[in-house]
Amino acid sequence: MVFKKMLAAFGVGGPSVDTVLATPVVQPGGTLSGTVHIKGGDHDTLIEYVSLGLVTRVEVEGHDSEYDATVEFHRVHLTGSFTLPAGASHQLPFTVEVPWEAPVTSFYGTPLHGMTMGVRTELSVAKAVDKTDLDPVRIEPLPVQAAVMEAFTRLGFRFSRADLERGRIHGVHQTLPFYQEIEFYPSQAYAGRMRQLELTFVTSAHGMDVVLEFDKRGFLGSHDTFSRHHVSHADAAGTDWPSAVDGWIRQALDRHAPHYGGGHGGHGFSGHGHGGHGHGHRGHGMGGVAAGAAAGFVGGMVAGEIAEEVFDVDMDFGFDE
Repeated sequence: MVFKKMLAAFGVGGPSVDTVLATPVVQPGGTLSGTVHIKGGDHDTLIEYVSLGLVTRVEVEGHDSEYDATVEFHRVHLTGSFTLPAGASHQLPFTVEVPWEAPVTSFYGTPLHGMTMGVRTELSVAKAVDKTDLDPVRIEPLPVQAAVMEAFTRLGFRFSRADLERGRIHGVHQTLPFYQEIEFYPSQAYAGRMRQLELTFVTSAHGMDVVLEFDKRGFLGSHDTFSRHHVSHADAAGTDWPSAVDGWIRQALDRHAPHYGGGHGGHGFSGHGHGGHGHGHRGHGMGGVAAGAAAGFVGGMVAGEIAEEVFDVDMDFGFDE
């Protein structure tokens, strides 16, 4: 009996958990749904709780180093304590609201290089090793986000990579402890004025702040330049976004001051990061235009590298299942 209790404490013969997502592709502010399937082990088990958490990889800057950390940024408890009989099956249907500020991980079905996202299910077992399950989730942009991203590709900017940086953007209401940077190489028209452009969305139910940062190191007036613009979700349709975004870029670069949009001090961000960004939109379901825009976000990655990035490397958060 003592030996069996010891084995149970190490999870031997205990329950198992498997989460099946009904909506593995969502948008910021959307709904993630599915069912958690729990199977009892060879003895009755006291389950303390079952929870779901959205997890991702965030770049953290220390005093003398940078490193990636797994961050859970949204958690929902599905149930409290209950006893799971030996061999019994238990299902927990769920519906979880995705935060509006959740980062975009793909564009028209093309994974954004550098991004990872998953749903982690935690089954807390009393006096034993907890059980977890991790499932990949793809977050596609909202129409207004897609329109801005597409505008950059139509202007000739080339997608480089995307990442998440811990910190906050000065002057922007932000609920998550990190922000996303979608990095572009400049178009030929701007190749002599910047090294790189970084796009950040900070989204809410009412609209979106678009922040642009221009990396001008090595060019005349080498301080980074920032700009910030606010758009509503209703702006997605009926706007010439390439013209609007090009106007923002020209306005920011032509200003004599290194910072645009008063309220930005230093980098315009607190913690690790940079600042600024632009504005734009259009919608999904545009056939060839969508395919062309998505192709601009492949950025030279071959199909095998994309698949590896998403399914092998990206989802390896180091959790035990």
